[in-house]
Amino acid sequence: MALHFERSEFDARLARLLARMQEEKLDAMLLFAQESMYWLTGYDTFGYCFFQTLVVKADGSLTLLTRSADLRQAQLTSVVTDIRIWVDRVNADPTLDLKDLLSDLDLLGARIGVEYDTHGMTGRIARLLDHQLASFGQIVDASYLVSRLRLTKSPAEISHVERAAALADDALDAALSLVKPGADEADILAAMQGAVFSGGGDYPANEFIIGSGAEALLCRYKSGRRQLDADDQLTLEWAGVDARYHAAMMRTVVVGNPSHRHRELYSACLETLQAIETILMPGHTFGDIFDMHARIMDERGLARHRLNACGYSLGARFSPSWMEHEMFHMGNPQEIQENMSLFVHMIIMDSDSGTAMTLGQTYLTTSQAPKALSRHPLEFLNR
Repeated sequence: MALHFERSEFDARLARLLARMQEEKLDAMLLFAQESMYWLTGYDTFGYCFFQTLVVKADGSLTLLTRSADLRQAQLTSVVTDIRIWVDRVNADPTLDLKDLLSDLDLLGARIGVEYDTHGMTGRIARLLDHQLASFGQIVDASYLVSRLRLTKSPAEISHVERAAALADDALDAALSLVKPGADEADILAAMQGAVFSGGGDYPANEFIIGSGAEALLCRYKSGRRQLDADDQLTLEWAGVDARYHAAMMRTVVVGNPSHRHRELYSACLETLQAIETILMPGHTFGDIFDMHARIMDERGLARHRLNACGYSLGARFSPSWMEHEMFHMGNPQEIQENMSLFVHMIIMDSDSGTAMTLGQTYLTTSQAPKALSRHPLEFLNR
């Protein structure tokens, strides 16, 4: 089978999940997040764009309900052996198939947790599911149960995160070798993605972000390419990806002559990121990280130009986003623990002067100071 982990790793993850289910008094879980299925069983597919769910019972049994197109996908990439197929047909309601399956699994009247907050659960599916199960048992929103288990990484997972970080560094090297006046964004983007693929990596869960000129102030990918001017700015956000595990980075490269504002904003980014490194460790919360970010930025008069979040947890993710649920934003009580892979980004977009500046990298938390996973220094990039 095409598994990235030993069977003992999956067994340990299942044991952790069953323990949490017992604490929550859940007789079963319906996993709709592809990340949850991948983490628990190795199941690797983009078939979550259609209806599918993994039923996890309190006794540890696993049953996957999916389409025929994913039967062999599950057989090859996962440890699941009980795979059921719902049939594509006019006016199909796979939640009815699910209800019948749950009955077969002796779960009538059971307390069942459901992952609602995921891209694998559309509004239509949620309405159909709630309708079918309204009188079947007690349905509980358990959207973040597995997500929180995935926050801390095992040694086997960390090896993939570190490999992903090396691929992210390779992508930056490829970009910097091309950035100069007259360079085409298309060539830069192709080189970055090519470096990840050449290193054995995967597609990212969302597109690499690239923008120059006025578009350097954007935080999302957009279609269309341009060539760099003699004096320009280029914002890049990308991730190395290994076995679906992501390690993200972010940089703004100044082309030609940097403005005073570029250097001023870079100084703010660097000061803030270095200050965050002093508290990115157990004993602090995700909210503490944001508070440090906001305090320093606001003291420098940058409140209007910063964002309302400054990073998030990373792990094995699927489209449309490599971002995990847990983010560095105001009031987040999530505690920082050892062996978390966390992306911290400083993003300043000054629309008044048209100046962009970003600085970000992925860290592995330890019992003390965090470990930066990039080999690149946090230097001002000027080409």
